[in-house]
Amino acid sequence: MSTKTQHWQTLWTHVNLATMTDGAKTYATIENGAIAIANGKIAWLGTTAELPDFDTARVKVIDGKGAWLTPGFIDCHSHIVYGGNRANEFEMRLEGKGYEEIAKAGGGIISTVKATRAASEDELFNRALKRLTVLHQEGVTSIEIKSGYGLDTDTEIKMLNVATKLGQTLPVTVQRTFLGAHALPVEYQGRADEYIDLVCKEMIPHMAKNKLADAVDVFCEGIGFNLAQTEKVFAAAKAHNLPIKVHAEQLSNLGGTKLAAKYQALSADHIEFLDEAGIAAMKVADMTAVLLPGAFYFLRETQLPPIELLRKHGVSMAIATDVNPGSSPINSLQLMLNMACTFFRLTPVEVLAGVTCHGAKALGLSSSKGQLAVGYDADIACWDINQPAELCYQFGVNPLTHLMKAGEIVI
Repeated sequence: MSTKTQHWQTLWTHVNLATMTDGAKTYATIENGAIAIANGKIAWLGTTAELPDFDTARVKVIDGKGAWLTPGFIDCHSHIVYGGNRANEFEMRLEGKGYEEIAKAGGGIISTVKATRAASEDELFNRALKRLTVLHQEGVTSIEIKSGYGLDTDTEIKMLNVATKLGQTLPVTVQRTFLGAHALPVEYQGRADEYIDLVCKEMIPHMAKNKLADAVDVFCEGIGFNLAQTEKVFAAAKAHNLPIKVHAEQLSNLGGTKLAAKYQALSADHIEFLDEAGIAAMKVADMTAVLLPGAFYFLRETQLPPIELLRKHGVSMAIATDVNPGSSPINSLQLMLNMACTFFRLTPVEVLAGVTCHGAKALGLSSSKGQLAVGYDADIACWDINQPAELCYQFGVNPLTHLMKAGEIVI
């Protein structure tokens, strides 16, 4: 008996593995395979024919009965912590009312900021827990949660505290991103530079000192913050050893992605208007493009992300829900798989990579999550499907049968 098997605790047999170790080129499939788990990590995987001898008295063997296993899904861009909702604005738009009229009625992001500031930490937690539970039941084992609906120090802290508590409550890895530079609060109207100073000199130092955030994000856009203001936030984040991300090129090609590449950002998100120079900069910086088909759908956008240019330059593409009350109130990563194929014409392999290996890369977790490989976290989804493409093809029937987090079956 091999000494390598002595520490095995669980062994799945008669399974097909989409290991996602080949990026978005192939599923890197192992059919009629097996996978062994020890101490929350993947200890061995291969075909049944290659399975070494092991101690059947010590190892729990699970017969997968031909199921498919993939890495647990990673939702690398979400805003699931917020107060209230904006269903009234949705109705107003469909009745023909314009943005200005809705804003004058107290709508838009400011309405969410008002509701989030007014909500208690427990209220925010209970609402977000429902959203995260649904995502978890669809196979999500890791998620990024952004702040950004507080726009003052206390509420931003409150949101990040909720994100932290969510990760302590459900078996889901939570990466917390500070997005204080999401929009200009009403009390700073006409004083954007002063607000950015608050973000850089008070908020970021506090989040870093108290370990409340794992990264910093900025909405760099004409209706958000300009390049000079964005760079101030990037510099402050780097000074406190926090990785950066950027909402950029969603509505125009302002150059936020290229600037983020200068600061070695993890990702640029949305990027519908990104040009080839920005994409080339992403490649040099090894950034990930995070595509958000939910927002594209809900806002009825027509400008597609530059998929062919991203492919041409070999930039990794991740897929995420962008769950938020205003532009993507869609709480399903499985639906995003289908939307990314139908709207953006990504292939099923590209899309599955987008919520596994490339989703992990967008969060700086690519050395431990997003692949079925020896030494990686045993965050594994088990699906009642005949081929991986079914995960993108059909929506509305959840094929998840089991979900493992660090080797423990949690669903």
